[in-house]
Amino acid sequence: MTSLPVPAFDRRNIGEWVATHLEGLYSGLAVSSPMFIGGQTAADVALGGFDVAGYAANRNEVWPADRQGASRLSPYIRHSLISLPEAWHAVGGGPARDVSKFRDELLWQEYARHLYARLGNATKRGLRATLEGGEQVDGWPREMKCIDLALGELEENGWVVNQARMWLASHWAVREGADWRVGEDRFFAHLLDGSRAANRLGWQWTVGTANGRSYGFSRRQVERRAPGLCESCHVRDSCPISEWPDDPGLPRTIPPIGLKNDGDVVATAGPEWVSSNGTPEAIWLTAESLGDRDPALAAHPELPAVFVFDAPLLRRLQLDGKRLFFMTETLADLAQRRTLEIYKGRPEEILARRAVATTFAPVPGWRRRSASIRPVEVHPWPWLRRPGAGSVASFSAWRKALPGSTGA
Repeated sequence: MTSLPVPAFDRRNIGEWVATHLEGLYSGLAVSSPMFIGGQTAADVALGGFDVAGYAANRNEVWPADRQGASRLSPYIRHSLISLPEAWHAVGGGPARDVSKFRDELLWQEYARHLYARLGNATKRGLRATLEGGEQVDGWPREMKCIDLALGELEENGWVVNQARMWLASHWAVREGADWRVGEDRFFAHLLDGSRAANRLGWQWTVGTANGRSYGFSRRQVERRAPGLCESCHVRDSCPISEWPDDPGLPRTIPPIGLKNDGDVVATAGPEWVSSNGTPEAIWLTAESLGDRDPALAAHPELPAVFVFDAPLLRRLQLDGKRLFFMTETLADLAQRRTLEIYKGRPEEILARRAVATTFAPVPGWRRRSASIRPVEVHPWPWLRRPGAGSVASFSAWRKALPGSTGA
């Protein structure tokens, strides 16, 4: 166990802090994303400044950057600095078409969380089909301007619009035949909003292993969403994506156990009310919920918050340094308002003898760790729609099976 000093909320200091205290636990450089500032303060500013008007028409625009109409809230939603119910209610009163489209995207995020909470690592294989023969090659030829643009934004900013994510995923797996799991890992390492839930579902939907139908990336999408980009491309006269790609042919597979029904909804969804069997002395924060309005944190303003950088996990994942910078900046922002303790090591060992309160998180890792840590108080996760026992085989099937709403 290593106790770490709390970083000051200063970008130069944070880069030095990450490089000094988290050495070996990330790849690349410990630098900030030029597009995002970490922390609850920045998240609140971003949500307060978001205008949903025009979202439906412009969310898929890729280039030039001033045409992009995406909300850019996803890194804050990823770490629950903005909850899905908060984002849902924030756009109320906007143009009906734009509000409907934005809320539909929030429901996709919720669906991804339900799917991952129920199936866990089973989502790493095809849900309803599989893509055989994926090679261990780099499926992103950078001489193509569209690929180079999208990949450059991913690497520099730790974020890229959804349309460009689909281009990259489709070209990697559908056209180049590279292993989609390797590409998904590349995305996960760089994306500030990277979660196994949303990232993995996005890849599976694009390459077709979630529904048996792949998304075909071709030049006409680039000309529509990034007008003028092809004119400066080195291979514009011999464009490798001028035609629609061949169907990769996705054989059906046996669906994962639990895809059609959930035999343990409580384990998937967590408690509906605060579960308590003692008096907490600290709040255990996880990467899933780092905001000021984390339910456990908000319930105990007098208690210190504790965050553990999981050294074995991070050493294995080797996330890009910008991701750890963003998380550290978020913690530094929180420390301006709350007493905060930061450690490096295995959370199970560091928190095993402490009476902690925490908020349930819909990821397999939380369940494994909490079984050892044994929190004395567990607060419900702020679901947009609470999971039920019905099918999660598709987005439409999931929506039909929803038992009801808790905030949407």
